[in-house]
Amino acid sequence: MLKYLYLSLYSFLLSCVWVLPGWGLPLSPGDRLKISIPEGEEFNGIYEVNVDGTLGIPYLEPLPVVGLELPEVQQQVTQSLIQGGFFQPSFLRVSVNLVQWAPIEVFVSGETYLPGRVLINEQSDAEKTQPLVPVTGQYASQRMLTSAIRNAGGIKPNANIQAIQLIRNGQTRLFDLSGIFTGIPVEDVPLVAGDRIVVPDAGEINPSLVRPSAITPVGVKIFLSNLTVPATGNAISGIGRDATSFPYGSRFSHGVTAANCAGGTKTTNAGRRALLVRTDQLTGKTQYLERKVDDILKKSINDAENPFLMANDSIACYDSPTIQARDIVDTIVKFLSPFSLIKELWP
Repeated sequence: MLKYLYLSLYSFLLSCVWVLPGWGLPLSPGDRLKISIPEGEEFNGIYEVNVDGTLGIPYLEPLPVVGLELPEVQQQVTQSLIQGGFFQPSFLRVSVNLVQWAPIEVFVSGETYLPGRVLINEQSDAEKTQPLVPVTGQYASQRMLTSAIRNAGGIKPNANIQAIQLIRNGQTRLFDLSGIFTGIPVEDVPLVAGDRIVVPDAGEINPSLVRPSAITPVGVKIFLSNLTVPATGNAISGIGRDATSFPYGSRFSHGVTAANCAGGTKTTNAGRRALLVRTDQLTGKTQYLERKVDDILKKSINDAENPFLMANDSIACYDSPTIQARDIVDTIVKFLSPFSLIKELWP
């Protein structure tokens, strides 16, 4: 159920990002185009942009097209045919239409959860089997700036989203994506293979960024353990697949409740403690926060006492001093009573 809820939420958030006039949608290696020329059958067909960024058309020199938009490609093809003496300018009509946008690789660095080389606009297995149908226009919703950031794991709470850098061919352009969180339209620009995106560090945590959006994780998955009283196992505790999946923006207190660490008999359970463990994926350094369950639920006044949950966090629950004392007494009694001990050991 949560999986479908997250997918629905993701679709809604994605629809909230507006595309404003900016850089057009340039071609990348792997893009497929259909060229149609009346009375030019030998030139007609579906062509794929080569790895070197050129378009190979029969009888013409390879045309460099990476980084160009469709109208520019159409103009290049027209000029090449005229210069090659194949057509007179007054009789030549060239049509270039998009057939399929290819997946492209871009590079994302800075304050995202999964920086590195990112593949965007990847096709599903079902889409790969569909026949190619030329279309007019040029819009690829999954080859945009926000798509690359989202596929890099989404931004961290300390990201400076007002100065995100897009570097292309040695030129840098800054983009302000803060409108995604405030409802103001933002400029979401299309990308070309090889683009580099840098998400700078703002130097401080911004809690308003810790919620589902088009550039943040929709949800996080954490590890819970309640192998203790009042439950003797995770299954008995009701800790299943759904209990470990949380919307992005959930806090330590939500994980404690989901693990069934809270509740039960107040006299014995109010003193229980919960441990939040977090490991830095780059350095491997482990940090932990241990607090009484009642304090987490009733006395948390800031992010340090009740932090946001991050992907792969772990929460473990420990018994209260009352339960621990009871278990110690039970152990002593069993040790002093050999008949009880023999009865347990006897098969």
